[in-house]
Formats: sequence, structure tokens, C-alpha cells
Amino acid sequence: MPAKGKHRRPKSRSLTRGFVAAGTGGAALALPLIGGTAAQAAPAAAPAVVERTVAPATTFAAAAQAVAQKAGTVTYSVVAGDSLYKIAEEHSLNGGWKQLYKDNRKAVGADPALIHPGLQLTIGAKAEAEAEPKAKPQAKEKAAPKATEEAETSERAADTARADRSERTSAPAVQAAAAPAKPAYANNLDGWIRESLDIMAQHGIPGSYEGIHRNIMRESSGNPLAINNWDINAVNGTPSKGLLQVIQPTFDAYHVEGTSFDLYDPVANITAACNYAADRYGSIDNVNGPY
Repeated sequence: MPAKGKHRRPKSRSLTRGFVAAGTGGAALALPLIGGTAAQAAPAAAPAVVERTVAPATTFAAAAQAVAQKAGTVTYSVVAGDSLYKIAEEHSLNGGWKQLYKDNRKAVGADPALIHPGLQLTIGAKAEAEAEPKAKPQAKEKAAPKATEEAETSERAADTARADRSERTSAPAVQAAAAPAKPAYANNLDGWIRESLDIMAQHGIPGSYEGIHRNIMRESSGNPLAINNWDINAVNGTPSKGLLQVIQPTFDAYHVEGTSFDLYDPVANITAACNYAADRYGSIDNVNGPY
């Protein structure tokens, strides 16, 4: 019976290396021996692939259009037969052709009636940034109770005095002091004619709505930027312009005080033309053809 003793289990190793001698006739070769408990090496991790999404290139024109849309503007290319008045009417531009000319004065030039096909106009240009708000007034220091009471007493006395003066003021005097409100006129042909008629009445210039409207439709079809570049006046260097086709010398001679000095201004053009017609024909109502 074998002697009793403790049996120790050899420590397991993940990788046991040894050498074994192999006979090859007379020589011995040392061969590496790998134990059966050798752990397999973990496979190398595959390189991570990072996907990148490349946004499509944005063209300059698309970017410009996006900026224009964000700013609330439209870029319009002039075509043959266009006028600032016609473009402003088609786009319902607030302020009419004058605002369109103001926004594009640098591109249009000195004469708003001369625009050529292909000219790029900005419609609805964003208004300039508003002025910075005024600084809030500093809070007044809290008054002492006695000072506050005195101020309230003084204010009540002032209110009483104002009430007494108001009662002594007669109603006719108050009505005379109140200035009449200026009538509002539409920014269209109807409003221009009505405003001109009111100015004409102040200066004693005769004329009726029907007479003015009839002559305007014959001369310019209601286009305040109409210009005649083919008649004898144009040949002489003074083309007829505006609603009632007035040349510059006539406009200067018959300009009515209180109106613009711009020949293309609708109200100034109508009023000066009616002043000229009254001087030569008695009234614009008597004009039924070229004058």
C-alpha cells in the first residue's frame, strides 16, 4: 500500500513552454513544446470606420437667394417695357415707385424714368435698423414723507387752478385754437388728383376731377414716370415727362408753392400743368388734345 501523502495539483499556466529532444540519428533537436492549456490570443480589433456626411455644396446664387428671402427682399430683373411705377404696382410695394427708386437710386441713376432691360432691382429692401432705445430715466429717490405730502398738496392746488382757467375759456376760442387735421390721400392716381384739387383750390386754380383724369389718361395712361423721347420737345432736349407730360421749363414757370420741385412728383406735375392750362386755356377742363 503506497504511503499516504499530500498530492499537490500543479499550477495551471495559460502557456507552458518546454523543449523536447527529438532524435535524428545522432543529433538531438530542441523543439519548443506548447502546452495544451495555452490561451488563444484575442483577434485584433477591426479599425473603426467613421462615416462623414458631406453636405452638398451650396451655389453662390442659392446662398444669395436664401439671404434675400430671409431679409424679406426680392431681386427683380428689368425687361423691355418696364417702368418703376409698373414694377411697384405689380409687387404692391409700400411707398410706390418713389420707394423703389429710393432703394435702388445708385443702380438706376439720376433719372428714374430711364431703366434698361437686365437692370437688377431690389424690391422691398429692409429698412435701416431702428435707433437704439433711449436710456430709461433713473428712478427718482424716494422722497421723505413730509416732502411727499407737500408735493401732493402743491399738485392739487395746480389742478384746481387749471380747472378754473378751463372753465373761463369760451368754447369758440377753443375751436379757433384747434388746427384742422390734414386729410389723408391715397398713394394712387385718385389720391394724387384729389390732393392736387385741394392745392389748386387754395391758389384759385380752376379745374375738375373729370378734366384732370381725362387728360392724364390721354397723356400718360396714369404712369407718373412716363416720358416722351420722340416729339419735337425731345429733339430740342426737353422731353415731356410725368402724368400730364410737362416739359421742365413749363414746370419751372408754373410750379405751385407747397408742392415738390420734382417734375416726376404726381401732385406737383398735375398742379403745375393745371396752372399752365388755366393761364393758356382758362382751365384744364378746356383741354381735349395736345396742349
